[in-house]
Formats: sequence, structure tokens, C-alpha cells
Amino acid sequence: MKTNLITPEGFEKLNQELNHLWREYRPEITKKVAWAASLGDRSENADYKENKRLLRQIDSRVRFLRKRIEALKVIEYAPEQDGKVFFGAWVEIENDEGEQLSFRIVGPDEIYGRKDYISIDSPMARALLKKERDDEAVVKTPTGEQIWYINSIKYKQP
Repeated sequence: MKTNLITPEGFEKLNQELNHLWREYRPEITKKVAWAASLGDRSENADYKENKRLLRQIDSRVRFLRKRIEALKVIEYAPEQDGKVFFGAWVEIENDEGEQLSFRIVGPDEIYGRKDYISIDSPMARALLKKERDDEAVVKTPTGEQIWYINSIKYKQP
């Protein structure tokens, strides 16, 4: 199940993608389809077929984004969050072997293309929620439980 939470930055990025697809990319592809259709026989016209396929993909993504944006709840930073791990936090953790990880806890729509973001739905994020600096978090993984210690919590990008 996807959590319908998103950071203000993530929400803005989804809106920018939607606007780009709808106002720039789709009209450009529509012109190409019209041009390719004007050449005649569409059954053997590769430009026509390829651009129609692109148009279907764009329309599908636009429909998805419109529905998803409508369902999302933007979570703004609140000063009450300081000192504890909540949605939007930049967290640095360490295990007993000295392995360190640093990431931001965000909504599932924001993690793609980012190695420093994890979803609020992930086992790691769930284990860290409401914990404070120097607390121990037990993360359940397929290979068993792992213990991580919280080194720092920030709400502004480091």
C-alpha cells in the first residue's frame, strides 16, 4: 500500500512533470502525429505509429499524475518535529559494524532517481519513526533483525 504523503518539493516536481507533459511534450508529439498522418498510408508509416504510441504513453502518465496529485497530502515541516524522526527528516544512522547511511524519509512518489531518499513505507523508515538522536532502531529485514543507531536528525537538506 502506498502512503499518500509527499513533501512540498516532491509535490512541486510532480506538478512540473504534469505541466511539461501536458503543455509542452504532448502538443509537440501531436504535431508530429498530424505531420506523419498527412504523408498518406498510415499502416506502414513508422513515424505515425511511433508517435501515436508516445501519445498514448503521455496520456496514460497524465491521467496517472492527475489522479495521484489529487490524492496526495503535502506535509510541511513543523518546528515540533525537531529532535525526532518524522516524515521529511534527513537521518544519519550507523550500525555496530560502523556502516553509516544517510537519507531522507519521503513519500513513495519521490524516491525514483534518488539514492538518498527512502519511502515512508519502507521497513527502515517505519523502524525509525518517532525515534530520537542516539536511539536504537530495530529493522526487520528478510535476513533477520538489524540494529541501527540514530546519529543525527535534520529537517533542512545537509
